[in-house]
Amino acid sequence: MLEPVNISLEALNLVTLAPMLIAIAGGLLILTVDLVKDNLDKSLYVMLTILIILIDLGATVGLTVNERGFFDVMLIDGIAILSQILILVASILFIPLALTSKRFHEYSYPEFFALFLFMIAGFQFMVSSDNLILIFVGLETASLALYTLIAMHNRANSFEAAIKYFTMGALAAGFFTMGSAILYGITGSLELYQISEVLQSRISEPSIMALVIGGAGFLLASFAFKLSLFPFHTWAPDVYEGASAPLAGYMSVVPKLAAFVVSMRIFEMFIELQVVWVQIAVLTMAVITMTIANVMALVQEDVKRMLAYSSISHAGFVMVAIGLATTKANSGIFLYYGLFMFTNLGAFAMLWVSRHKHNVHHSRYDHPYEKFAGMIKIMPMGAVVMGLFMLSLAGVPPFSVFWGKIYLMSAAIDYGYIWLAVIMGLNSAIAAYYYLKLIIYMFLKEPLAKTTEETVYYNVSKPLMTILGLAVFVTVGSMFYVDPLLEYIAEMVKVSGY
Repeated sequence: MLEPVNISLEALNLVTLAPMLIAIAGGLLILTVDLVKDNLDKSLYVMLTILIILIDLGATVGLTVNERGFFDVMLIDGIAILSQILILVASILFIPLALTSKRFHEYSYPEFFALFLFMIAGFQFMVSSDNLILIFVGLETASLALYTLIAMHNRANSFEAAIKYFTMGALAAGFFTMGSAILYGITGSLELYQISEVLQSRISEPSIMALVIGGAGFLLASFAFKLSLFPFHTWAPDVYEGASAPLAGYMSVVPKLAAFVVSMRIFEMFIELQVVWVQIAVLTMAVITMTIANVMALVQEDVKRMLAYSSISHAGFVMVAIGLATTKANSGIFLYYGLFMFTNLGAFAMLWVSRHKHNVHHSRYDHPYEKFAGMIKIMPMGAVVMGLFMLSLAGVPPFSVFWGKIYLMSAAIDYGYIWLAVIMGLNSAIAAYYYLKLIIYMFLKEPLAKTTEETVYYNVSKPLMTILGLAVFVTVGSMFYVDPLLEYIAEMVKVSGY
């Protein structure tokens, strides 16, 4: 018989689980409070959620870099800490939007906030492990919560969006499982560092190389769904359209950031092992994604769907960094999304401001371009703010997203792929057209006859003013602090060994 092994608590290093446990305990606390006393004001749940996320953020910042814990499945490196910080900051930006309006009833349910915290915990598990089973558990925990959050919007196209997302997510989970099973069959391990060590000695065998490419292909297809990369991007516009505007903005940042971190760990392992086909597939998928998404965004009639295709294009742009697999490119991922999240959340929050269920401008869409016609005359400050966000997303200097774009393009040039930097520049030029199209509607066109401030635009509440003000500050002021931010990101990426 096998002798039982005694494992001490110190050896488990449970502090590595602290951030996730805080989020899970917070969700359970909110559900318990609702059981004890129902019908409490939603502002209590908002404040509780923000407090829990702040405690979670404190626990994350206090983690020691390059530690393992909980039977070595937890990996707390610089990448894990950096990505968790961005996830939590984006969550803190999103949650106060629940106080801005009574139009969307899902924010009055305590279950919404509990599911939101469970989703955060899932994303944190994803980025804090190199164990394929734990990554899968985190992925599904976050995804199942997110499906429900979308459906809670309680409109016909919200249910449709949740079902589409669930169906695509189930297919992606199947691909992930198949890819993981192939790698386990070859190497006998689910730990990425052990998989890398075994493949290092066996990769020259033709049969092993064929299996590695097959496993990598399944995993790439899985994350292409999550990142909405071509040809697995078709669900994204419908899902973004069905979700509430703030949640769509959140979905365009946080789930993708978590998926990019896992992609970084998995696919850069194959690239370092000289599996050339993986690098070719990643770069090809990135180039086609950004190009197709930009062309589709040009012909959209709805601003929300345009922003959905825009986020697909940005994902393709950032996917280039995974294909380059350099320290500079990986730093560029976090710089890009660190700046992009403020701008994109701000843009979707402006859609929230303009949503009015009693004044329908289009039988099919909630946010047609025509609704924004002459916005400068109806809501001048809103038009200026939205214009700033559009210029930033277009990559116009000196606004925030420009610095992320130029840094990733310079990473491609440093790698010797000048042709890739040219394609990225051309796509940025194409994207500028549809961003400027909205600016033309807001500033140069006359308002529709039935459009007035009272019938279309709501007064902006203090929580929303705060979030928009912060987003504008980062969008405009990024030129002054982009260097220290980049230095911190580069240092964290460097200590992770990427």
